[in-house]
Amino acid sequence: MEPRLQLLGRRTLRVATGTALCLTISFALDLSVPVIAPVFAVFLLATQNRPLSFKAGVAFALIVALTTGSGLLLVPLLRHYAFAGVMLVGLMLFLAFRYGLRGGNNLVSTFLVAGLTMVSAAGTTDFPLAVTVVGALVKGLVLAVLVAALTHALFPEPVSAGPQPAAQGMPDGQAVRIALRAALVVMPAYLLAIADPASYMPIIMKSVSLGRQSCTTTARNAARDLIGSTLLGGLLAIVFWFALRLFADLWMFFLWMLLFGLLVGRKLYRISPTRYSASFWLNSLVTMIILLGQSVQDSAAGKDVYTAFAVRMGLFVAVTLYACLMLLIFEQRRPA
Repeated sequence: MEPRLQLLGRRTLRVATGTALCLTISFALDLSVPVIAPVFAVFLLATQNRPLSFKAGVAFALIVALTTGSGLLLVPLLRHYAFAGVMLVGLMLFLAFRYGLRGGNNLVSTFLVAGLTMVSAAGTTDFPLAVTVVGALVKGLVLAVLVAALTHALFPEPVSAGPQPAAQGMPDGQAVRIALRAALVVMPAYLLAIADPASYMPIIMKSVSLGRQSCTTTARNAARDLIGSTLLGGLLAIVFWFALRLFADLWMFFLWMLLFGLLVGRKLYRISPTRYSASFWLNSLVTMIILLGQSVQDSAAGKDVYTAFAVRMGLFVAVTLYACLMLLIFEQRRPA
């Protein structure tokens, strides 16, 4: 039992340390979208027990090129033939989710969905904004990969643990149904972002997280997993914000993020078991990072942080309720 606790403890330390480092470095370097790197780091460290190999690194570089290139190529179509462009984006989202469900790399699937939606939505109103988002995605992914390699070196996985088992693909019919459901979860937030990319970019990131989470949860647990993780993420962001106000310092930002990462990581890896799934805790952490990062940026820009947080949290809850509705509709129409 003790070796297993040590293994889970190392994984918790990796997630917490990697997330805290990515968040702190992103704000220290004043990246244009600073929450991208820590969100990718959470997904990368929580789903992989080994650092990326050279082959996987090259594959990710190709994915970056494919994602950003396809997103930019869709911009003229979305500007001049909006309906056709939106339909094409929906089809590409469906294919990306189906790829992950059929046994493909879930990280690649997630990055495809995030990059495609964020870049194309930003380019519909301002092409330079799309280029900025491309740069933010590339920098965020590179930072997440480098920090993940560092944390794996600091807290290495024991050789006895063995490699992570390969993902099992779903039957084709089931994968098609769930991929369609996940694409429909993301689309409303994407349509909002097309109208005002600068304001609704965090909603896209949240909807991508919800789309990923909807692939692993059931309609029976939808309210608990989707709505519960969103509300908990908002509560954690509020507590983090007021804790950070006590000592508004970059080092304290890192230390508080490390503490919150450790607390959530204990639940994520079931060191402190709960009745909630791992995806619940993973998405609670992601929601907290998105909300907190936006609040810090609002404060730096001199905006009303509390009003902006209330509006953003309301939108998060709205897209989460919509995701639950999609799960219920598809569950009722599931073939016997």
